[in-house]
Parts: sequence; structure tokens; C-alpha cells
Amino acid sequence: MTKHILPALIAAAALAAPLAAQDKPDSKQPSARPHAEVVKAEAEAAWAKAPVEETETRHRDSVTIDGKRYSYIASAGTLTTRDNEGKPTASMFYTAYTLDGTKPGTKRPITFLFNGGPGSPSFWLRMGSFAPIRIRTTNPEFVRPAPYDVGPNPDSLLDKTDLVFLDAIGSGYSRPLGDMKPGDFYGVDEDVDVFARAIMRYVTKYGRWMSPKFILGESYGTLRAGALAYQLQDRGMALNGVMLLSSIMNYGYRQPGLDQVYINYLPSYAATAWYHNRLQNRPADVATIVARARAFATGPYLAALAKGQLISSQERDQIAEQMSQLIGVSPGYIKQNNLRIELSRFRKELLRDSARTVGRFDSRYLGIDTDAAGERPETDASSDAISGAYIASFHDYLHSTLGYRTELPYRLSARDGAGFKWNWAHKAPGSGFGSQNNPNTAIDLAAAMRTNPYLKVLSLNGYYDMATPFFGTENDLGHMMLEPAQQANLTYTYYPAGHMTYLNPDALRQMKVDLARWYDEAVSDARSPTPN
Repeated sequence: MTKHILPALIAAAALAAPLAAQDKPDSKQPSARPHAEVVKAEAEAAWAKAPVEETETRHRDSVTIDGKRYSYIASAGTLTTRDNEGKPTASMFYTAYTLDGTKPGTKRPITFLFNGGPGSPSFWLRMGSFAPIRIRTTNPEFVRPAPYDVGPNPDSLLDKTDLVFLDAIGSGYSRPLGDMKPGDFYGVDEDVDVFARAIMRYVTKYGRWMSPKFILGESYGTLRAGALAYQLQDRGMALNGVMLLSSIMNYGYRQPGLDQVYINYLPSYAATAWYHNRLQNRPADVATIVARARAFATGPYLAALAKGQLISSQERDQIAEQMSQLIGVSPGYIKQNNLRIELSRFRKELLRDSARTVGRFDSRYLGIDTDAAGERPETDASSDAISGAYIASFHDYLHSTLGYRTELPYRLSARDGAGFKWNWAHKAPGSGFGSQNNPNTAIDLAAAMRTNPYLKVLSLNGYYDMATPFFGTENDLGHMMLEPAQQANLTYTYYPAGHMTYLNPDALRQMKVDLARWYDEAVSDARSPTPN
């Protein structure tokens, strides 16, 4: 039998040979992938990638707040966001602090916190503000090199709320997934969408739909927060409260040729001149000089700038003299600048006679330039003074204490990645103007406040913040055109600090007192039978 089968197999193989030959690639086509392509694929296979499967490490600890000990779970991990079809789009890194024993379905408040940039991770807030662990800073001076003073935070908000700190895509350990590109998330609306999806994912994963929900944004994070409040509400997640720390919600006033930016900065200039004792008739407290500057900015100064080049020489002289008394630079310098002093010039000019500059993020900090006669500061002393301490202490805490492990590099900014370009187009709800490239998300926040009568908004401001001046915040929020009942849901607080108000321990302590009261009111009002 075998003898008969063998010839048949040989014949079949002979018949199959021409067919197999037809399946072979044409001699003109490459028989395999080019060598360079193979090398690139092998190299990329070795790259560290963000996980599609969500990760988490957990660490038990405790902190004492107002004399009471709180045990909590600190966790670090990733949230996988997905599109409407379920396809993974991004891996967002977070650090969370929840009271030990918190279970799904709890009615304990939860707060999502994020920094700005755009493109900044949230380790600044995580290590400096309201988490149960923080790096302690004191005077507005350069923080000494390691070891740094890191320990329990008695001013933590953990007694009032669980805390979740989120890193924007492209920053920290947050990355796109699959065929998504960084640019798919680099934009006002794109960024808001992925944050909304990440927050909803966390709430669903950990069973927090019944919890009172809050968001806190710092800097550009306040612009995100305004639109995010509306987007979450539009997707079925009504918030109890929004906190705006060191706000910039309207980029429109920064367009060349507009004068509002100079009006916004003037009270901050006055506060800075007061702090550095550059005023002839210096009042006893900073609030007094700020009140004078506000009145001047919205009165004589506004009227003078509106006249442009048609202003008379006499009025120009009068305005320059009044400005000088408020902001501590000479009338001659003010007139040389056409009554419009840009921030960098003020930071250089105020203390020029002592060869010092003042910080941008916090004008209490002093810098020294190589060229004392220059037009603008060579660096930002307030950033230089703290960056090394914050970065090092965060890495040590994350890896040594929380035990989080990954081969990914932690990006200090999404701008550190290739091809960073932000899409500023934003369409505010009900604006009727289409997409705008100079977004103002105070419009979004106003829409959320109108439709949710329980939504509380707290604006937290530093007198010495020269990055996002508090008077600009007042202008933005003051033009939301809210009805009296909604206006009652909007509150402002002010602190003797800069952009990162928590750098000043006294300011942080007062912020905690203010926030604790505000949380109690926001949660209590939401449970009352009728809105305020």
C-alpha cells in the first residue's frame, strides 16, 4: 500500500509546485522588510510604554489633622480612558488618598486636583498643597539642597474629602495608547474631554457616584476646570464645587493691542511694591494698597488707556504720577512705556537700584541677573528656588514610599516630548461665536452654574502672583453675568503668597480653614431641600 501512495504523493507535489511558485513574491518586490525597518521595530519593542491594563500600588499611612488621627490609603496608578466604542485612547497617571475603610457607594466627598501649563503634571499640588504628605517650605528663599523637609501635612484636606491628583496626557507618566498621538490630546477641548473621561472612569471603577464631587485646578488648570465643570455636568456628573487656584480663565485679554492686561496687573504691581517697601506712603497692610490700586485701575487708569495716543500731555503726566505712587517705579519710566508696563519690565525695574529682580510666580522672591542694566529678568527666581526640591521629593516619595515602578520617564512637562503644539480653539456653550482661539472658559463655568443652582465656586488668590494676577480673575468671574442667587455661590479669598499659595505655610494654614468651612457649606447646601 505504501508503494502505491508514495508515487501519488510525488505526483501531487509536482502538481503543487507551479501553484506554490505563483504564490511567491515577484522578483521585483522585496522578499522581506527592509533592514532599517526591522531595526526600528526591534528598537521600539524595547521602549517603555504606558500600560493598557490599569495599574495600582497601595500604601497605608496616617496623618494628624486638628488633633485627630486619620488612617488612609495612598495609591498610585493609571486610569485607561476609552472612546465611545470602547477603544483604549490614553493612560492617565494619578495619585489618590482615601480614608482607610472607604467603600463603594460612600457619600464621603471626593476631589480631583490638577495643575496647568498647559501640559504640566500635578506633582506641584501633590507635594505642596493638601495631600497628607507635603514638602515644607518657609521663607521666600532658595530651598536648601537635599535632604528636604518632607513629612505629614497637618493642613491636609483629607479630613474633609478624599483626594485624587491627575497628570495631563503627555506629562508625568500619562501617555496616549495604541494609535493615538500626543496631538490628539493637546488642545483646550481635547484636554477637557480626556480629563472628563478619566474622572468618570475613576468614579465608576471605585464606586464614587454617590459621593459629593469637587474639582480643583491651578493656573491653566482653572481654564480646564471651567470647561470641565460644564462637560461633566453635560455628561451626567453634576459637581458640588469648583475651586480655582491662581486663575487664568480668559486668554483673550492677552492679545496685542488690548489694554485689559495692564489693568489686570496693576493691583499686583502695587502689592509687590508694598511688600518690597518701595512706596513713599506705605499703608499698614497689603489689602489697603490693593484697594487703592483697584479703584485707580477701574477709574482714571482705564479712562486714560482708552484714549490711546489721543491722551493729552497733562493727563499723561497726572496718570504717571498717580501710578508711581501705587507701583513704586518712577513717573518718567511709566511715561517711557506709554503708561503700559509689561510684566517682565516691571519685574526688572522695581528693584533695579539694588540690582535685584522679583519673581514671576511669586514676587516675594528675589533674583540676581548678570546684567543689572537689562530690560527683563534673565530667570524666574520663584521657580528656581523650589523646583529642585519639589522634583526630588516627589520622585523619592513616589518610588520609595508608594513603591510605584515603571520604566517610563516622568515628564516634568508635556512640552518635553516631541511635537508639542497646543490647539487653542474652544467653543463655549451658547456663545454663538463658534470656536475661538483665545478661550474664555468662565463662559462654560457660568453655564454650569446657571443650570446647577447648587454648584459652589471658590476663587483662591495670592496677592503676589504675577503669573495669573488676581484682578484678572476678578474681571473674568465678574463678567459671567450671573443672577444674584448664582452670584451668592461665588466666593473669593486672598492670601499673602504667590501663584503657589501653599509655599507660604501661614497662607496654607488659612486656606485650609477657609476650605474646610467651604466644603461643609457646599455639602450641606446640596442636601438641603431648596437651592440658595
